[in-house]
Amino acid sequence: MIVSGATFVRNAVEFDYPVVESIESILPICDEFIVNVGRSTDSTLDLIRSIGDPRLRIIESVWNESRREGGRILREQTDVALAECRGDWIFYIQADEVMHEKYLDTVRRRMEVLEPCGEVEGLLFDYLHFYSSYWLVRGPGRWYRREVRVIRNNRGISSWRDAQGFRLGGRKLRVAAAGAEIFHYGWARDPRVMLAKQRNFDRYWHDDEWVEKRWRGGFAFERQGLMPFTGTHPAVMRRRIADAAWDTFRDRGKLGSVRTPRLARLRSLLSRIGEYKNYSLIPDRRLPAEARRP
Repeated sequence: MIVSGATFVRNAVEFDYPVVESIESILPICDEFIVNVGRSTDSTLDLIRSIGDPRLRIIESVWNESRREGGRILREQTDVALAECRGDWIFYIQADEVMHEKYLDTVRRRMEVLEPCGEVEGLLFDYLHFYSSYWLVRGPGRWYRREVRVIRNNRGISSWRDAQGFRLGGRKLRVAAAGAEIFHYGWARDPRVMLAKQRNFDRYWHDDEWVEKRWRGGFAFERQGLMPFTGTHPAVMRRRIADAAWDTFRDRGKLGSVRTPRLARLRSLLSRIGEYKNYSLIPDRRLPAEARRP
């Protein structure tokens, strides 16, 4: 069994993407890793090269700035990376996502035991969305709770919409649980960098007039629907977190009135009513005994 890793990135230095940590977090279980580096105005290409692992294969691309509606260009750049993968499985991870090292063996083992089970087209991960701090997460119901990040290769599976998930010929993938979490750090940045990043990112959905109007008043994090994070971060993130002088919530005593665990659990249950799911989760009973949900 061969496992390919894949991601795409552009201007990671300017917008403070933890892309090196992202790649290094899953590299131990990958036999190759494809990084699609868009032509950047900063040192992103040198940053990726600095990883220095022989499994890395860097391809360079030029983004078509005219294809910016609906996040289309993000989907296209994901597919560019996927097309270069030679593995049986592809572990796709975005440049602001990191997996904890405690899940490495679990995910690799899931791919091994599910390899003969042709019905399974991907693996589904739970998500932790960090917001405004490395010690606060978005409460349930605010953003997507799960998403597919491991897919079968060579089946015609492609990125969907704005690269959030995948489809096969327009239909949802049939997936099994990965038994692991993805730590999403896209909204854990210095507010000044966050403003620049959002202004740039929104250009892939809206025209310049909309972007200017949206961010004319600057950027401020919301303080509603947040919960304290009391677990451990992936080892690859620890230096970045320790150096984050902007993170005023690193002092747990300053968390203020965030949601209590009991209220969070209630909101989590309510949020699952009518929840959008970009996948079809295969019931455990249809999986081989050794491949049932961990």
